[in-house]
Amino acid sequence: MTELILHHYPASPFAHKARCVLGFKRLAWRSVIVPSVMPKPDVVALTGGYRRTPFLQIGADIYCDTALICDVLEHLRPEPTLYPPHLKGVSRVFAQWADTMLFTAAMAYNLQPRAAEALFAGFPEGAAQAFSADRRAMGMAHPHPQDAAAAYRSYLRRIANMVEEHDFLFGSEPCVADFAAYHPLWFTRQCVPVMADILSATPAVLEWMDRLAALGQGRAEKLSAQDAITVAAGAVPQPLLPEVFQDEHGIALGSHVSIAAESFGTEPTVGLLVAATRTRYTLARTDPRAGDLHVHFPRIGYVLRPA
Repeated sequence: MTELILHHYPASPFAHKARCVLGFKRLAWRSVIVPSVMPKPDVVALTGGYRRTPFLQIGADIYCDTALICDVLEHLRPEPTLYPPHLKGVSRVFAQWADTMLFTAAMAYNLQPRAAEALFAGFPEGAAQAFSADRRAMGMAHPHPQDAAAAYRSYLRRIANMVEEHDFLFGSEPCVADFAAYHPLWFTRQCVPVMADILSATPAVLEWMDRLAALGQGRAEKLSAQDAITVAAGAVPQPLLPEVFQDEHGIALGSHVSIAAESFGTEPTVGLLVAATRTRYTLARTDPRAGDLHVHFPRIGYVLRPA
C-alpha cells in the first residue's frame, strides 16, 4: 500500500477525527503540518484551491474532506470497520449531523473570547485576531455564544443517553459516528480546557471520550511539505475504478469544471472532470511543483460547476 500522508495541524478538530480513525485502523502514516490560516502555498499546490484541514495524500491522489477520507481508509483496511453492516445508514446520517450541527454549536461555544485568549497564549501578538479573520473569510457560521452553549448542552445530554447504554454510540464497538461526534468535544477538553466545565454534567460522555482516546492515533512519522510535494511529483494518479458515471448536471466527463464546498471554506478547485460516481467527484489537474494529480471530493457537501 502506498504510504498515507495526512496534511493537518495539531489543534484542528477535523484533523483529530482523521488521526483517531488512523489509530482505530492501526495504520502508519506520515504527518505534514500545514498552516492554520492562509496563505497555504504548499496546500494549494496539491489541492488546487481547497484549503480546509485535513486532507489525505496517497502518492498523486489527494482526498479532501474527512467523510471521504474515512471511506478511503475503510477501503484500504476494512477491519475494524467504520461502517458495521447493520449500521451503514444510521452511522453515516449521525456522522453528518455531528460534522455539521454538533460541530457548529461546539465550536461557537469553544471559541468565545476568553477561550481564544487561552488558546493563543504564547503565540505571537495578533495570532488570535488573524485566526478569527481567517475563519470569518472562510464563511464559518458564528451562532451567538449563549445559543451555542444551550444547544451544545442538549447535544451532550443526548450523546450521554446513548453511551450510558453502550461503550460506544451504537454498541460495543466504535463506528464512524463516534469519531465524528468526538472531535469537537476533544477540542473543548484538550484545546480550551478553560471551557471544559460544560462536560462535567455528562460523566458518561467523558468516559466514552476516554475509550476513544485509548484507541490512539496510529504510527506517525514527520514529513516536510516539500517532501510531500516531491512524493506527488514522482507518482502518477491511481487508475480510476470502472464505476458508473452519474450525471446530475449535464456536464460531460472531460469538461473543465470547478468544485467547492457548499458552506465554509468555499475556495474552488479547478480541473478536468474525470469521474463522477454515486459518492464522489474526481478532478485531474497539473501543478508546476506537484505534477499530475487527481483531487477527489465527496458529492455530499460540494458543488460542481462548469469552469
